[in-house]
Amino acid sequence: MVFLAFGISAAITIFLAIRLSIYADTIERKSALSGILIALLLGGATSLPEITTSVTSIIISNPDLAVGNVLGSNLFNVMILATLDLFFRKHEIMIYASKENRYTSLLTIFLSFLVAASLFFNIPYHIFGIGIDTVILIIVYFIGVKIISTYAAEHVEEEEKQEENLQERGPTLKRAVVGFSIAAVFIMVFGSILTISGDRIAVITGLGASFVGSFLVAASTSLPEAVSVVIAIRLKNYKLAIGGIVGSNLFNLLILAGTDVFYRKGALLSAASGSHLYTIVASMILISISLFSMSRKNITSSWFYVVPSILIIACYFIASYIIYLNSAA
Repeated sequence: MVFLAFGISAAITIFLAIRLSIYADTIERKSALSGILIALLLGGATSLPEITTSVTSIIISNPDLAVGNVLGSNLFNVMILATLDLFFRKHEIMIYASKENRYTSLLTIFLSFLVAASLFFNIPYHIFGIGIDTVILIIVYFIGVKIISTYAAEHVEEEEKQEENLQERGPTLKRAVVGFSIAAVFIMVFGSILTISGDRIAVITGLGASFVGSFLVAASTSLPEAVSVVIAIRLKNYKLAIGGIVGSNLFNLLILAGTDVFYRKGALLSAASGSHLYTIVASMILISISLFSMSRKNITSSWFYVVPSILIIACYFIASYIIYLNSAA
């Protein structure tokens, strides 16, 4: 019954997250809202499963599931991008990465390093129940985003022309706003069911919350990003495909910091299992490889082009095995 509840809630969560993305896209094309505000709306839409899952994990007193969900999602997201890059290898989508994509990846790696350091040193200090490491993470996050926004502002105009032929497609603006609001409410409900059933699966199977959070729940909440990337590639909007993944990874770390606010027993990361260190280090390695793939120039052959993606997929499964061994120990 628990497995059935997990499967059904995962499927509905994916469907709702996809609808959220579609409605947000309509709002972007048919309203006067600024591009930055729409970007936050889209990022929040695809990350709602991670938000509800992490917060619910805290409510049921399972910090390992909360941390594993976020860190595992980042690991899974990079694998998604590599897999689709390999599948659509003739498009060579990674060469279309923008400077903003690369800067975002660099910031994600740096923030991940801060999380890894906190897990390694197990810093227990907190301010009003919020970890010192979380405070530092939030400060660095917003400083980094501000810097990236400043450098990336000049590239905003080139996307406007692509929108002109799509203005009449999709639902009306009113329907999109109502649909977005309704989907957001339901995704919070089913995201909570996903977390509770995932917690029960961890107990029943004996796999441990660290492993279940890092892979089972994280993969389920990351599938909407996978679908969004496929749609963007089909539309030949490769920058959007890459930006959806790197932006989600960066936002997930903010979710991790925000989750600490709800955890009232001290610093969240100090309460989490040390096995999460393997997940965050693995995600740093995978993001670094993807950053290399984005930064390459003058690729001489299609075989050479796919090497980073093959390496990412291989590293993902190796990391999965290592994390499983350490979670089961």
